[in-house]
Amino acid sequence: MKIGILTGGGDVPGLNPCIRSITLNADDNGWEVVGFKRGWQGVLEIDPDDPASIAANSVSLTRDGVRGIDRMGGTILHTSRLDPRTIADGDKTTQVLHTLQRVGVDAMVTLGGDGTLRFSAHLSRQGFPVISIPKTMDNDVFGTDYCIGFSTAVSRSVEAINALRTTVGSHERIGIIELFGRRSGETALLAGFLAQVDRTVIAEVPADLDVLLPLLARDKEESGSNYAMCVISEGATIRGEGNGDDTMRSLPGSEREDISVSRRLGRAIKQRLGFGTVIQELAYLMRAGEPDAMDRMVGLAFGALAVQLLARNEHARMVALKDGNYCHVPIGTLEESAKLVDVSGLYDPSTYRAKLMRVEGMPMFLY
Repeated sequence: MKIGILTGGGDVPGLNPCIRSITLNADDNGWEVVGFKRGWQGVLEIDPDDPASIAANSVSLTRDGVRGIDRMGGTILHTSRLDPRTIADGDKTTQVLHTLQRVGVDAMVTLGGDGTLRFSAHLSRQGFPVISIPKTMDNDVFGTDYCIGFSTAVSRSVEAINALRTTVGSHERIGIIELFGRRSGETALLAGFLAQVDRTVIAEVPADLDVLLPLLARDKEESGSNYAMCVISEGATIRGEGNGDDTMRSLPGSEREDISVSRRLGRAIKQRLGFGTVIQELAYLMRAGEPDAMDRMVGLAFGALAVQLLARNEHARMVALKDGNYCHVPIGTLEESAKLVDVSGLYDPSTYRAKLMRVEGMPMFLY
């Protein structure tokens, strides 16, 4: 058997351990593995009749070739966000299928987030064998409790938040740390909780400045060091005064697009409270560097499970973690709904804080 691997969407730590695991487990079965570069873009750029084109957009993955990559962040296969169905000159699904068949690939293992995995499900419905593996530091793929990259993103965020306390405290300001998470606030919620910040604003719950700002002012006054810390999701909304409009949100195509929500919150703090702020958008630093222990473990396990499914001739599945157990679900599960923070169980909107309403009986992955 010859299996293909690709990584699509944003890079996250843990992809390389997964690539290594797939390669080693496939090699144990005597299978050949080829990695396609730059996600689906690399597949589309291959001309099956041109060996140079194949060499430029794919790489043979061997046991020796993947030695040590588990210690590296990012993806050795590079990545893109291209969906073959959204090309300007038309849907390229047929071209993808033709290329895979011509280069001799019997099955695909795809590592990606929402976009990559949606096309994987689409490809599977065309009859091509596909196993998908969820990765995103936002942890927002429906159908799994955990996605590769989430733990490292949270760990990086907690480290940065605690490091910033020295500057925020020294200058007696309010620190505002913006974390990735346009649709889901899980990264902000868990990072804020573990760093024990004063307030956390998540994407799922619009914040009222008339409530949030007095709370931050009180936090600053009562901290003992005259500073306060607030974490905010990049997709957070903050109601405008008096009109109920989410005027603080960074919306694509709007005149506010170039001003992040954290900077708008900082401006409101300055105008209404008169306090100075330290604003830090962690952005790509959240996904930079080597994977932590959790993402190495999950990456290795997801990769092994994907190969085991192929060995059993089980296709059209997405590997997953549910209630702390490794499992697999139908590949199209992520299309059924959106994965958001369980506000009723994990968040108190009146105080803008994580709140563990229930713990007993829950799996280790509280989020």
